[in-house]
Amino acid sequence: MSLEPPNPPESLPTEVVNTLNESSPERLRDVATYAEELAEYKEREARLEEESDQDEMEGRPDDLPDDVPAKATITIKEINDNRYYYWQWREGDKVRSQYKGPVNSEE
Repeated sequence: MSLEPPNPPESLPTEVVNTLNESSPERLRDVATYAEELAEYKEREARLEEESDQDEMEGRPDDLPDDVPAKATITIKEINDNRYYYWQWREGDKVRSQYKGPVNSEE
C-alpha cells in the first residue's frame, strides 16, 4: 500500500472527488458499498430492459406497426354504423389507439 493518496479517475467530477476527500474512512466504505450495489442494480436493470426489448421484437405479430408496442391488443370500434379494427394499449394512465383497418362484413 502506497503512502501517497490515490489518484481519482479522470471521469469523476471535481465536486465528487472533493466530497470524497473530505469524508471519513467509515463514510468512504459506506459510499463504496452503496456504489457497488447501485452499479449492480443498474447493470441488472439494463440487462432486463434489453431482454424485454428482444422478447418484444420476437413476439410481435407480423402486421404490427413499428410504433405500436407488442403488448397492444386489437379492439373493434363502431363509428357511424361502420366497424373498424384498432390496435390499443396502455401508456401509464392513458389508453392509446391506432387504426388498423375496417372489419370485413364476412367476419
